[in-house]
Amino acid sequence: MSVSDQLARLDLTLPTVAAPVAAYVPAVRTGNQVWTSGQLPFVDGELPATGKVGAEVTAETAERLARTAALNALAAVDALVGVDRITRVLKIVGFVSSAEGFTGQPGVINGASNLMGEIFGEAGAHARSAVGVAELPLGSPVEVELIVEIED
Repeated sequence: MSVSDQLARLDLTLPTVAAPVAAYVPAVRTGNQVWTSGQLPFVDGELPATGKVGAEVTAETAERLARTAALNALAAVDALVGVDRITRVLKIVGFVSSAEGFTGQPGVINGASNLMGEIFGEAGAHARSAVGVAELPLGSPVEVELIVEIED
């Protein structure tokens, strides 16, 4: 089953790639890998929530936002090379804007990781970093980067 077919089966639609908020591109290819820039959880051009996780934003909401950010990262890959060329998810890097004392970053970034498993099965198993940070662009609670392998 193609990635597009799997997305349809899961009733997921890749969004339009968000315009960069600074001097970068959404994704780059080198060899058989695509690296995405950090993607925020934009929905129709807006952030559904802002603030720090563990204060203004719950961990559960942030986990859903990480899933959305990961879907946006897949959209960046799709726009560059086509999502159906992905053969493996290599790494996810997740950033969580964390209130003082919040230590649940891994659970938040599970939103992105679990999505990759749903879409890619075993090929979605990946290395990962889940990092707590003081602030993210535009007040976003989460940001997600992907590194994927593609067929030549």
